[in-house]
Amino acid sequence: MIEQNRQTQIRFSQAQIRFSVRSLVVLLLAVVATLAAACAATPTKESTGGYIDDSTITAKVKTNLAQDNKVSATDIHVKTYKGVVDLSGFVNSQSQVSEAGLVAGQVSGVKSVHNNLIVKGAVAPPTAAEKRTE
Repeated sequence: MIEQNRQTQIRFSQAQIRFSVRSLVVLLLAVVATLAAACAATPTKESTGGYIDDSTITAKVKTNLAQDNKVSATDIHVKTYKGVVDLSGFVNSQSQVSEAGLVAGQVSGVKSVHNNLIVKGAVAPPTAAEKRTE
């Protein structure tokens, strides 16, 4: 009778251990799924890793523009989203517009460059709203 009770207790303990391991696995899977969802990108927001990559690209572009003697980088704004660099602001000549675009395009990780720089004193192109009224 004592031996039978021990075997029953052992089986019960083994069942509890299996149940505990399964519960732990389920819990770990839930945690991993939650973390993956929290760091995932959405159509309008970047993932955490993507944000860091874009921040790095932006910093490198700004540094390279500041070090380039052919470009006056003081009025150039740089933004990056999913590897696409957007340059905006004002420069002194058309050659600086071109040079800034080349410098930005040479940074590792840059997929494309939207060069929206404007030459100081130049007439800005008409906006979409202005084009519709003409």
